[in-house]
Amino acid sequence: MAAAAAANPARERFIAFLGGWLERQQTFLDQLLRLVDLPSSENKAHQQRHLIEQVLCHYQQYFAEKALTAEEDVFVLFSPPWLSSFERTMLWLAGFKPSLVLRMVDSSVEDLTAEQAREMEAVKGETRRAERELSETMARIQESVAAPLILALARRVGRLMDGEISSLDLAMETLKTAMLGVFESADGLRGSTVRKVVEVLSPEQTVKVLAAVAQFQLGIRRWGLKRDSQRQQS
Repeated sequence: MAAAAAANPARERFIAFLGGWLERQQTFLDQLLRLVDLPSSENKAHQQRHLIEQVLCHYQQYFAEKALTAEEDVFVLFSPPWLSSFERTMLWLAGFKPSLVLRMVDSSVEDLTAEQAREMEAVKGETRRAERELSETMARIQESVAAPLILALARRVGRLMDGEISSLDLAMETLKTAMLGVFESADGLRGSTVRKVVEVLSPEQTVKVLAAVAQFQLGIRRWGLKRDSQRQQS
């Protein structure tokens, strides 16, 4: 374990962070669900606004830690070993697809006003266009000169000369820079989508959406880890 940590300190640090973050995520989910069930009152409205601020700050901490990890090793975020195999199948550019939050709005909020519905449709259109553009950018990176060069040199890794090692280092640095740019844009889109949703919804509606998102995240993690454990045992 010590050798692994020395080999990839960014990965080990994020794994340690994630354990505590997920525990706090469960605590926030419990608070959100309790708040949903409370009868309407002035005190409830105050609690809603306060809890929303706390939860959004909690997510900001997650994004900040991811950004630190990306600076050291962006590649690990595109296939994170701390996720279950099922969670990894749902990854989109090192995180959740922003439109997932919009689907949570559809499934958990039933009292949108006509104006809110129009605004949400506008957010959906903007988000999906941005998702397509980023997916196309990632596809171009994967088809770029850098990726084939890395693969060609990697196949000859046992026979590389000094000049070829330099070429491999340069190609890896080029690919790292490109993927870091995509990662930053994708996380930026995730954050901006959440902010737009919160601006459109009322505090009570926002609490329901945040609860749905947390339930989904924690639920697929439990199920994915359980499935991986069953596979290992069999």
